Amino acid sequence: MARWEWLSERVPVSLEAVRAAGNEPLPGHLRLWWYALGGTAGMLFVGQLITGLLLCVYYQPTPASAYESVRHLMQDVPFGWWIRSLHKWGANLMVVAVSLHLLRVFFTGSYRRPREVNWLIGCALFILTLVLGFTGYSLVYEQLSFWGATVGANITEAVPLIGPGLARTMRGGGEVGAATLSRFFILHAAVLPGLAMALVVAHIGLVRLLGVTEQAPGTEAAEKDYPLIPDHLLTEIAVGLVLIIGATCLSVLLPAELGPPADPLNTPEHIKPEWYFYFTFRWLKLSSLRAGVIGVGLAAGLLFLWPFIDAAIRRRWPRSEISMFFGALGLIVFLAFTLWEALV
Repeated sequence: MARWEWLSERVPVSLEAVRAAGNEPLPGHLRLWWYALGGTAGMLFVGQLITGLLLCVYYQPTPASAYESVRHLMQDVPFGWWIRSLHKWGANLMVVAVSLHLLRVFFTGSYRRPREVNWLIGCALFILTLVLGFTGYSLVYEQLSFWGATVGANITEAVPLIGPGLARTMRGGGEVGAATLSRFFILHAAVLPGLAMALVVAHIGLVRLLGVTEQAPGTEAAEKDYPLIPDHLLTEIAVGLVLIIGATCLSVLLPAELGPPADPLNTPEHIKPEWYFYFTFRWLKLSSLRAGVIGVGLAAGLLFLWPFIDAAIRRRWPRSEISMFFGALGLIVFLAFTLWEALV
């Protein structure tokens, strides 16, 4: 007992407050995994941090050593191929989880007042997830990743007004090279994860302050509250175990591959980005580079500003659910372009 008194005097944390937080009732609809996808994305992000730190032990961000360090990791380091495969599949699953979470929030109208700021933070996290995937893919410095980074810099250069300066800053000069690799490494390993963690804290903080969006009762599960601990905690642990098993199976059955090393003098016949950029890649093929970039920028702007556009529509037509129509249309176009690019 004296031991606990010694600790409580130096760490004045109220056990009653902790116990009360654990007994907090949650809305019944959160029992459905579809409504708790944010936790899935969060667990995948933690997995990416762990596997990414392990990869950093061996990775060397220079053109002369980057490819060889990845080859050494995959072929010489025990279970190195598995760690890299886990990181690769974790990135893909995280894109899926964040995308599904964004779709769920959109189609349930959970972005509406007073949650507009949290929608903006969520959209920023979605963009950050895609940029993390792009910078990580480019670090391998194999032939396709090198030319993928080159194409990405050329697309950035087409952005009106700020494009040329932004592309030069991104490349560290006129061409993709040593400066590009070191900048991508700093972005991927430090700047972007740090920014993502800050946004996640703000995102969760606003959820705590504003509460979880109430859903219209329709099922018995949605109408009954349940405690955070142990019910929701055990559910999240179960989801985490399923993610670990799923990512491990994917890593063993479909391990990450290593193509030929980067060759700035030899352009590959077919350059394909990661699947989550297929939509953008197909759109750019159907239009001029400048028009394509402007189109993608307008789509991203609509995504960020939709809560305010939706509010203006609903002020004019209070019962309007036109957002569902535009959301479904956008999703169909995205899937069609993605499949089109995948099958070509």
